[in-house]
Amino acid sequence: MKGQTKYIVLGIFAFLLIIVLVDAIYVVSETNQVIITQFGDPKGGAVIKPGLHIKIPFIQKTNYFEKRWLDWDGDINQLPTKDKKYIWVDTYARWRIMDPLLYFQRVRDERGAQTRIDDIIDGQTRNAVASYDINEIVRSSNREFEQTEETTILESAEAIPEIMVGRDKIAQLILEESSKITPEFGIELKDVRIKRVNYVDEVQERVFERMIAERQRIAAKYRSEGDGSSAEIRGQKERELQRIQSEAYRTAQEIKGTADAKATKIYADAYNLDPEFYQFMKTLETYRTIMDKETWLLLSTNAEFLKYLKSTRK
Repeated sequence: MKGQTKYIVLGIFAFLLIIVLVDAIYVVSETNQVIITQFGDPKGGAVIKPGLHIKIPFIQKTNYFEKRWLDWDGDINQLPTKDKKYIWVDTYARWRIMDPLLYFQRVRDERGAQTRIDDIIDGQTRNAVASYDINEIVRSSNREFEQTEETTILESAEAIPEIMVGRDKIAQLILEESSKITPEFGIELKDVRIKRVNYVDEVQERVFERMIAERQRIAAKYRSEGDGSSAEIRGQKERELQRIQSEAYRTAQEIKGTADAKATKIYADAYNLDPEFYQFMKTLETYRTIMDKETWLLLSTNAEFLKYLKSTRK
């Protein structure tokens, strides 16, 4: 019995020792850093060296934080510009924990850090947007637009204002101003970007109306040019048609005149050969032309027209 009790006690002791060792040993990876707290208060600095480490079991607690760069995606906010235009601005940033101990003392965890970054970047974005006109926020450079028919008309209607700062530099200013505040929370900002800019509904409607008006003006210009080209083509068609008809009539008249001349010559030659026979044939042709079975003629018996009908050859 004594031997069995001894083994039981040793087993219980070994089990408790394992539990203590498991809670006393913690692992720090390449991507993590740890703050040790005792009853909620941090003890010592951040543990950043990868590997196995030891703490006081059950009394001390490990708090893990990321070493890597983290993303912050802000909410879309409605902001006024310097020229009193309201726009929706969507921002994005990358950040990391620069001082884990200060980070833990000021914001505790990533959720608290995101809230702080929201306040800082949103505030600086509001200040920056309110300091510049809308064209400075929308455009990044003064690059020339591709020359097309539409851009030529738009440029002639209203000159595109030249920007002095631009969207990218405004985002850089937001980063610089925000980076002055975030170190107070153990946070380092790497980059801030204006991800998207959009007009509010009222301004957007006016922009669409302007775009529609410009497109209608372009369409009217195209229709006017088309009507002019159509009228020019129709005029050319009419002139060409008249020319063709005139040449065809002239050719027809020339052919007709030539045929008439030939016919007249043939008639003349035939008449010269036998005038009496020619007159007889012409008279018969005239009979066939003016008389049919329904034609009635009232003529004197002495009429010259009937001389071949009443004459007999002996």
